Amino acid sequence: MISRHILRNALIPVVTVLGPALVDLIAGAVITESIFNIPGIGKFFVDSIFQRDYSMIMGSTLVYATLVVLANILVDLSYGFLDPRIRDIG
Repeated sequence: MISRHILRNALIPVVTVLGPALVDLIAGAVITESIFNIPGIGKFFVDSIFQRDYSMIMGSTLVYATLVVLANILVDLSYGFLDPRIRDIG
């Protein structure tokens, strides 16, 4: 019984770190795919930079920015689930 209350409060900092870390993992694919010549979205993004394909650069940037925003929204919503006191603000 006590561990449930402790775990909920202890998960808030963990969720705070893991949300942006997931986005960093996805964005890090750009570097990994470029170094090891793995075909994927990251390598396609780097190739479009070298070919000056501006529409592809803007589209890829929009996708990565959307992932960052969605991860931050999910982290903020999970705060209310983990700690009901946060949900009552407003």
